[in-house]
Amino acid sequence: MIHENVEKVRKAKGISKTFIANKLNMSLQGYIHISSGEVRLDVERLKIISDVLGVNPGVFFDNKLTESVIKRLEER
Repeated sequence: MIHENVEKVRKAKGISKTFIANKLNMSLQGYIHISSGEVRLDVERLKIISDVLGVNPGVFFDNKLTESVIKRLEER
């Protein structure tokens, strides 16, 4: 669920997987494994991703919070 919510917010903000991968100091392929849920997203990486996306990390743990962030982005 967390990786799915990260991807929803990332897409809503128009940020590429490559940009996130670079911020995480990893390859695009490595990030693709995280974004697909094949590799577990650790706390440190989640914190970096939340900083890049400009949201609180807790947003990714709750589908309703994720949807509210996306809704606010769409209203802009």
